Amino acid sequence: MENRRDDALTPEERRRLPGRLLGLIRANALPLVLLGCLAVFLLLLGDVLSSDTMRIDVWAYWLFVQKLRVSWLTPVMMGFTALGSPVILIVLLLVIAAFAPGRRPGWCCAVNLVLSSLLNVGLKALVQRPRPVGFRLIEETGFSFPSGHSMMAMAFFGLIVWLIWHYERDRRQRLLLSGAFAVVIVMIGVSRIYLGVHYASDVIGGFAAALIWLAFYTRLAVPLFLGEPSVDGGAVAPEAPAVDDAAASDAGSALQ
Repeated sequence: MENRRDDALTPEERRRLPGRLLGLIRANALPLVLLGCLAVFLLLLGDVLSSDTMRIDVWAYWLFVQKLRVSWLTPVMMGFTALGSPVILIVLLLVIAAFAPGRRPGWCCAVNLVLSSLLNVGLKALVQRPRPVGFRLIEETGFSFPSGHSMMAMAFFGLIVWLIWHYERDRRQRLLLSGAFAVVIVMIGVSRIYLGVHYASDVIGGFAAALIWLAFYTRLAVPLFLGEPSVDGGAVAPEAPAVDDAAASDAGSALQ
C-alpha cells in the first residue's frame, strides 16, 4: 500500500477549503468584478461592431416583446423607464442633497452622474449602433449601444447601493434598500427592451460599463468626498456642504 503523499489534503483541510476559497473570492472581489464586466463588455462590443445578430437579442425580443407585451404592463414599463430619465435623476439628486445623512453625498452623486453620462455619450459616439426599428412603443433618438438609461441607472442607483452597504449601520436596512434599488436597476433595463428602444445587448453592455466605472469611482473618488467607512458604519471625513442647485443643473445638462 502506497504511503499518503505529503501534499495530500487532510480531512480537516478539505473541510476548511470552501471557506478559504470564499474568503479568497471576497478579498479579490473588485478585480473579479472588473475582469468579468470587462470581458462581457468586450464580447458584446465585438459582436456589435461585426453587425452580427446576437442570440441574446433574438431571445429577449421573443420574451419581452412577443410574449410579455400586453396593454396593462406597458404603463408599468413606461414608469420604470421614466426612473432612468434625466429629469427624475435630477430630482433624486436634489433629494439626496437635501435629506441624506453623512457628509457631502450630494456632490459625490452629482459628480458620478455627470461623468458617467459623459462616458455613455462618448461610447455611443464611438460605436454608433442604430436603435431597433419596427417595434418601438416610444420614440427615442441617438445611438443604441450602450443603453443610456441602463448605464445611468446602474451608475446612479448602483452608487446609492454602494453607499448604503458601506455607511448604513443597520443590516436589515442595508438588505432592504439595496434589494429595492437592485430591482429598480434591473427593471429599468428590462423596460428599455420591452418598449423596443434597445436590444438586450445594449442593456447588458450599459450595466457592464457602469459597473466598471463604479469600481473605479468608489475606489478613487468616493473616499475623497466621504472618507473611508468606519468599522461600525458611517464616514470618517470632515463636514462639508452638500450639493446645491447649480451642481444639479450641471448634471442635468450633461444628461441631455
